[in-house]
Amino acid sequence: MNQPVLFLLVLLVIGLIAKNQSLMIAVIVLLFIKLIGMEGKLLPAIQDKGIHWGVTVITIAVLAPIATGDIGFKQLTESLRSLSAWIALISGVVVALLAKSGVTLLANDPHITTALVLGTILAVSLFNGIAVGPLVGAGIAYIAIKIVEFF
Repeated sequence: MNQPVLFLLVLLVIGLIAKNQSLMIAVIVLLFIKLIGMEGKLLPAIQDKGIHWGVTVITIAVLAPIATGDIGFKQLTESLRSLSAWIALISGVVVALLAKSGVTLLANDPHITTALVLGTILAVSLFNGIAVGPLVGAGIAYIAIKIVEFF
């Protein structure tokens, strides 16, 4: 058994133990791609574009209430009257800027990806986290690295 398959099987077991459906589905899909021999064609595309596809799917889910009419201009203007909405707005800006820094870090130091993937796997499997944070994690790492370099 080769190392990637063994590693994926370990992650599947972790997903089963942690009862994390997202991790289990992801591992099963990747194992299936390898099983049918399409890894050479599909995995590079998934690796290259997968985060963008995932962000697009999340964005669609977030915008769905606008499309259904559950959220409109009235709700938007009402929400901006609350302190919580302004905190959420500022948080959204900060997260987007952190993700931008994360892309920069990953482009300049690709070996960081391994540590980020491990951190994401731990958070998903042990703490029922959601694997949407690698870019933000990389952004936080970028800021931390810059602070350490400064001192």
